[in-house]
Amino acid sequence: MSKFGKDLIESMTDAVAFAQGRDVAATVHVVDVPDVRAIRFGLHMSQQRFAETYRIPLPTLKNWEQGRRAPDAPAVAYLQAISRVPQTIKDALQGA
Repeated sequence: MSKFGKDLIESMTDAVAFAQGRDVAATVHVVDVPDVRAIRFGLHMSQQRFAETYRIPLPTLKNWEQGRRAPDAPAVAYLQAISRVPQTIKDALQGA
């Protein structure tokens, strides 16, 4: 068996053990997902306006807000930037 195959089996074994609550020698990365709706409400924007202003597809925004999907790590960073400096982000996008 190749090294890749062995590594894959080991990784999957660790994943199962972790899912079962057992201690494993794995690094767990947790991404804190911001409350997208709260960010939008704080800016007093409708879903449509928020999506257009920050160039987020409206269906994506709705999925995030309704909990059907979670933003990935780059989207989380973008949402955090919007929550901290919304006008700066808006201005940067208007200049593009």
